[in-house]
Amino acid sequence: MSEAFRGEFSQKVDGKARVSIPAPFRRVLEAGDPTFDGSRPKFVMVYGGGTARQFVECYTLAEMKRLEARIRRMPPGTAQRKALERNFITLSQTVEVDEDGRIVLPPKVREKVGLTAEALKDSAEAVFAGTLETFQIWRSSDYEAEMAAQEEVDLDLPEGADLLSLLPFDAED
Repeated sequence: MSEAFRGEFSQKVDGKARVSIPAPFRRVLEAGDPTFDGSRPKFVMVYGGGTARQFVECYTLAEMKRLEARIRRMPPGTAQRKALERNFITLSQTVEVDEDGRIVLPPKVREKVGLTAEALKDSAEAVFAGTLETFQIWRSSDYEAEMAAQEEVDLDLPEGADLLSLLPFDAED
C-alpha cells in the first residue's frame, strides 16, 4: 500500500450512530478498495480480539485480502487458525462509506467500543487512530486513557533517547 493511515482524529457520533470517516482515511480506503468506482469505498471493521481490546481495527479490502490469504495458508482445524478465523473473519463486518463520507457504526462495533445507546444520546465522540496499514476506532475517553497509560509504560529508554533507535537495522536504508 502506498498510502498509510496516519494521525488521530476526533469525530462526533450522532444519535443514529453515524460518524464521518476522516478525509485522509477515506483516500486510503479508496486506494485499497479494488471495487471502488468513485463513489462509495468499502472496508472491513474487526471487532474481535477479546474483551480487553477496547477498539475496533479497520482494514482496507486489499489489506484484509492479504490477511485472509495468510490465514488460508495455515492448516485447517488448528487452534491457531480457528482463533484467527473467529477473531478476524467471524467477528468482522464489511461496511460502506456513504456519499457524505460517513458510516453507521454497526451494533457489534458500538458494543465493542462502548458507544451504548445511552452514550449516543449525549453527543458521543470517537477517535480514529492511524496505524499504517489499518486504523482503529476508539471511544474518546478510552483512547485518552490508553494514550496516558502508554506514556508511562511504552519504553524503558534513557531520558532524551531517540525513538528511531528502536528500528531494526536494515541494510537497504
